[in-house]
Amino acid sequence: MLSYLIRRIGQSLLAVVTMAVLVFLGVYAIGNPVDMLINPEASQLEIDAAIARLGLDQPLWRQFLSFLGNALHGDLGTSFVYGRPALEVIMERLPATMELAFVALVLSVLIGIPLGVYAGLKPDSLGGRSVMAGSILGFSLPNFWQGMLLILTFAVILHWLPAGGRGETVELLGMKVSFLTLDGLRHMLLPALNLALFKMSLVIRLARANTREVALQDYVKFARAKGLPPVRVVGVHIAKNIMIPVVTILGLELGSMIAFALVTETVFAWPGMGKLLIDSINVLDRPVIVAYLMLTVLIIVTINLIVDLLYTALDPRVRLSGAAQ
Repeated sequence: MLSYLIRRIGQSLLAVVTMAVLVFLGVYAIGNPVDMLINPEASQLEIDAAIARLGLDQPLWRQFLSFLGNALHGDLGTSFVYGRPALEVIMERLPATMELAFVALVLSVLIGIPLGVYAGLKPDSLGGRSVMAGSILGFSLPNFWQGMLLILTFAVILHWLPAGGRGETVELLGMKVSFLTLDGLRHMLLPALNLALFKMSLVIRLARANTREVALQDYVKFARAKGLPPVRVVGVHIAKNIMIPVVTILGLELGSMIAFALVTETVFAWPGMGKLLIDSINVLDRPVIVAYLMLTVLIIVTINLIVDLLYTALDPRVRLSGAAQ
């Protein structure tokens, strides 16, 4: 187990370093932020002074070495627009994105698993077919279009929920959160549902496939033959045995929810990291873009590492097969 842990940590560190190189080269090789930040009527001396102040007069390799050295000390650069450490700007928006992703994940589980189990137990019924048809729509429809449709329906036509913003927030462990207030929950419901639709469809299809497989196992047939109530058969013998693959997939998908919430945050004007990224791209605020991408990579790699270790603890065959390679 120790050798597997060391190997997986090494692979994670290699992935982070590789992505650091790709992110830096990809962001810093495109465009010139001075063109966006300085007055078009500025003189050449003012332009040269701005370039030197931002460190853009150095060769790209030297900029990368400086970035890498500062990153090892937790410094990912200073925002060109805000004049503050880029990581500090990102961390101010992180709680909004994290709570949106977690609420979306909870919605995916609470709605997706029961619907998937139902569709797996009654695959040929009208309800089961309708659930699967709905999951196909969740996969197929663009995320931004779903968001605009939700706004049109529940905010513009029905006037039930607000169309955007974060609503009222309260302090929790030094962070501002909105899920502890009624107004915050009302503002969060539509963007969380929009972010959850794709993952919900994934959970439905995964739960359905596993339910159909588990329902044919001998221990389920034996439980039914004993005369156990259907609720107990489903809740104990089926639901418990389909949760390991579902939980594994959801753990991995949480990282993608955090990383790709930017469309939802833009549509609903949610003040999270994704909206900050879009705003930073518009003005070529390179340090903020790099800080966002690196933090996202670190979150995804960490989540994948934790899921792998948990799965290895639950199923030793994964550890043994990895050791044989």
